[in-house]
Amino acid sequence: MADIRTRADQRYQEALERTGARDPRDYYRDRLRDLRKRDPAAYRRAAAYFQEELVARVADDDQDAIGEWLEYGRLLASLTFDGVTVQIDPSGRSSPYRRPVPLESLVLHLPASRREAAMPIGLPPKLSPAQRATYDLLVTRMSP
Repeated sequence: MADIRTRADQRYQEALERTGARDPRDYYRDRLRDLRKRDPAAYRRAAAYFQEELVARVADDDQDAIGEWLEYGRLLASLTFDGVTVQIDPSGRSSPYRRPVPLESLVLHLPASRREAAMPIGLPPKLSPAQRATYDLLVTRMSP
């Protein structure tokens, strides 16, 4: 398992460097810690997915390492609250999440309940003004 984990980390790091994509792993770790406190069963499901599926997929040369990490982010978000995942292009246009996600897209998990803020899953290397306004409104809940 250590070899496959090393290979996965190496492939992901190379993909980040090649594309300039942002690394969401620290953010995902924080969400995982929150999930552990909130819902231990959901935490176990997310941890099992990481160990049994994510690492192998990221290590696989035929898979998109960045896309696989986005899928893990979607899993964390869906285990945190019900909702729908969307991608926002630089013009601010929203569309349903579908792979492959363009690098310049903002990916958000929108809650079914208005009491929850949207959860960011993937950020482009640089947010456009329209994406920044969307992020501020739905994630930080600040009006532009």
